[in-house]
Amino acid sequence: MEDFLFPAMVYLAAAVVAVPIAARLGLGSVLGYLLAGVLIGPVLHVVGSETQSLQHFAEFGVVMMLFLIGLELDPKTLWTMRHRLLGLGGLQVGLTTAAIMACGMSLGLNWSVALAIGLAFALSSTAIVLQTLSEKGLMQTRGGRSAFAVLLTQDIAVIPMLAFLPLLAMSALPKAPLTAPHSGAAPSHADMAEPEIAQAALAFVDGLPGWGVALLTLASVIAIVLVGIYLTRPVFSFIHSTRLREMYTALALLIVVSIACLMLIVGLSPALGTFLAGVVLANSEFRHELESDLQPFKGLLLGLFFITVGAGIDFQTLRGNPLGIVAMTLMVMSVKGAILYLLALIFHLRGRDRWLFTLGLAQAGEFGFVLVGFALQRGVIPVAYAPSLYLIIALSMMLTPLFFILYEVVSKRLHQGGPDEMNAADEIEDRGPIIIAGIGRFGQVVNRMVHMSGLRATVLDNDLATIQLMRRFGFPGFLGDPTRPDLLHAAGLDRAKVLVVAIDDKEAAIRLVEYARAQRPDLHIVARAHDRVHVYELYRAGANDIVREMFDSSLRAARYVLENMGLSEFEAAELETLFYKLDRHATQELAKVWIPGMPVDKNDAYIARAKALNKELETALVSQLDDEAAPVDETAPPPSR
Repeated sequence: MEDFLFPAMVYLAAAVVAVPIAARLGLGSVLGYLLAGVLIGPVLHVVGSETQSLQHFAEFGVVMMLFLIGLELDPKTLWTMRHRLLGLGGLQVGLTTAAIMACGMSLGLNWSVALAIGLAFALSSTAIVLQTLSEKGLMQTRGGRSAFAVLLTQDIAVIPMLAFLPLLAMSALPKAPLTAPHSGAAPSHADMAEPEIAQAALAFVDGLPGWGVALLTLASVIAIVLVGIYLTRPVFSFIHSTRLREMYTALALLIVVSIACLMLIVGLSPALGTFLAGVVLANSEFRHELESDLQPFKGLLLGLFFITVGAGIDFQTLRGNPLGIVAMTLMVMSVKGAILYLLALIFHLRGRDRWLFTLGLAQAGEFGFVLVGFALQRGVIPVAYAPSLYLIIALSMMLTPLFFILYEVVSKRLHQGGPDEMNAADEIEDRGPIIIAGIGRFGQVVNRMVHMSGLRATVLDNDLATIQLMRRFGFPGFLGDPTRPDLLHAAGLDRAKVLVVAIDDKEAAIRLVEYARAQRPDLHIVARAHDRVHVYELYRAGANDIVREMFDSSLRAARYVLENMGLSEFEAAELETLFYKLDRHATQELAKVWIPGMPVDKNDAYIARAKALNKELETALVSQLDDEAAPVDETAPPPSR
């Protein structure tokens, strides 16, 4: 057992130390994991030969990630992405493969070797890119959605690539050993020591003719769809009857592992199979249960995968030809970046979205390890090229977090550079007296009530899917960043009577209120606040009415509690109104002693004033209850109005 416990302790300790430091420095968790792997592997040599077998286990984190992504997409959403999947993603894979193949042939490589390398380098890192997009909140931007479409296309493209590579095998090349010289290589079936049942299944598939394998593959995909539709509900109901929480986790793992095994047997990508299963289950009532059960495993295994990538970097090869390896890595990323930038222009990505798309996908990825290892086994790529190819892939993955940091720098400069460099937006023709910036759950309720009252509102949001959904239900909306000055003026800021600020980003909301107040001192601004401190910030920025997003719903819930504890509806409503007025007064008072940038628990004046106001609030509520409980003198004259 010590052979397992010591490496496990080392990997976990490296992650616990390196990742928080990297996050504090603004480098992101992915770079922290990669640097932790470099530290315990090539630098300190604390871990060694177990990295190869461990990475095959850690790659299961990528499989889980694709399953969870599939749970976020229903088939209708996937269908709406078909143009980006086939157009944007297909062009990226094809053009990048051709360009890298041309570069390889110019360096003297045989065309088949250059083509195999081009196929491997055309794939980007699904694990790193999606993890970073999620961490930085960029997944819902137009650039983030376009990057996701390309990554999904690449994952699907792995299947025909694996089928095509054996056709490139050259008889003059000796077969590569089954164990490739890098942890990222894909092991053969014989290398994995399967049980007898698995060996029999693999032998059966290998013995089928081409049309038989195709039929079996199609049957496997259909089986996943049918099981997801018809079998999951009774199975979950059966598990629910046990009343054992751990059984849900066991079932979630069983679903993912079973699909991954089935995909491996028929020669498909496990990540693609689990993604398909996630899409099938996206509309089921068990979606959130599956997400909560698998999320911790996904995060831990992905982190382990990144550590093993860093630990598996061959620094001996790098020391032997540092300039050549670095130059080749930068050349690959430059070629991919140029093609991505060209596609961003063709598909009308602008400003920050264009740079996010370009810099985010410029690396090679984990499936590149798989393709290179498979090509070695089939004799397509000479064994001597393997260390350099693996090193180029690993280095490009390590540079990716730095490219995202570069994107943030470029994004800030574009934001300061004016409206011409920003995201594309719809042309706004219909301008109402009300502007609603942000149409999430908060803004939607405001917009519906405004429309039911017979008033017109101009709705702005930078989420294309949300705008499209609104339009399908008959509510007009316009795509664009509400914080853009040109878009605000196009929406009628100069003539509007009310501006509703309902965007999620707290800092962006403050900037929007400040700009609108500077442009229109007479404009009435209603702003959504996340918490009390955000209320103070919006108040200083110039908002007139500030609504804490959970405050009114919490008041209603408290009123229901009072009603069920014996108070009448009238008494509970009166207390609710009194609490609202007193809390509003307290917020205004506390805003006077609030100091920007200082935590409220460090502000002695704020704490003292808050305690005094809490006592006043409690006294007022008790007094209200006493007044309502006092007997009424029916002979007394009515109070004057």
